[in-house]
Amino acid sequence: MITVSGKLAVAGDGPAVSGRRPPEKVIKLKRPVRWASYAAMGLAGLLILRSVTTNPNFGWPVVAEYFTSPRVLAGLGNTLQLTVAAMALGLVLGVILAVMRLSTNPALSGPAGLYIWFFRGTPIFVQLLFWGFISALYPTVGLSIPGGPTLFAMETNSLITPLMAAILGLGLNEAAYMAEIIRAGIVSVGKGQTEAAHALGMSNLRTLRRVILPQAMRVIVPPTANNVISMLKTTSLVSVLSFPELLYATQLIYADNFQTIPLLITASIWYLIVTTLMTIGQFYIERHYGRSNRLEGQGLLSRLLQLQTRRGATAGTR
Repeated sequence: MITVSGKLAVAGDGPAVSGRRPPEKVIKLKRPVRWASYAAMGLAGLLILRSVTTNPNFGWPVVAEYFTSPRVLAGLGNTLQLTVAAMALGLVLGVILAVMRLSTNPALSGPAGLYIWFFRGTPIFVQLLFWGFISALYPTVGLSIPGGPTLFAMETNSLITPLMAAILGLGLNEAAYMAEIIRAGIVSVGKGQTEAAHALGMSNLRTLRRVILPQAMRVIVPPTANNVISMLKTTSLVSVLSFPELLYATQLIYADNFQTIPLLITASIWYLIVTTLMTIGQFYIERHYGRSNRLEGQGLLSRLLQLQTRRGATAGTR
């Protein structure tokens, strides 16, 4: 080797070469298996699409005819109303049950655990049937003073209508699952947050509302959104109560015209449309609660602690 002007050169190899390596050319990997899988999936998709569009047994003209039928749209509206009402009942009861479940008082945690055990352990279809035929157990519902007069009484069938039976069956069952979801979200928040809030003089209810739940939402929102989508499809079970939701409405139609498959396709398309919209909403809600690694509840609590510390320091200097 020969050193020339501070550069390292090799005799007979031409001009001197600096210490830096020339940029290497990036060679893309060849993936023949991946391209073959693309071709196979594309071919399968084309074959399925051709079969669905050309098979007259699907009855696409019938689907187009009944897709915006007033009876179908009325059933869709009933499905949405039932989903909202049942989820609202499930959320409210779920929060109450979750708080009871976390209580150190056995008189509260025990009944909450028994409720969750019962409603998660029995099929929701059976629960709907029980609410639909509750009059067989209690023909009348009333309020009376023990040993005294009856203040209020009415027939159970007049009080528990098919709609009310559907809301109770779905909502009470959902409350058991929401209680566990909310409990998991509350447990995910560190105990130091509760202790710091109590040190600031916050009550248990205010601590739960202002500090714990805002931080727990990141854990609660994804499974809750998933349960809302599941509830939309579970409403189809209330057809056993003869409530005219989307599926039962289509069943009534194909019972008259015998177009079973086209009407079931119509209902399925509507379920897919609403589920897609709910999935998009879930995405934006999750993004809202996951905007930063620092939660709003933690930021609020930190500011309160800093303010309290400053007040204490000011009082100590006086």
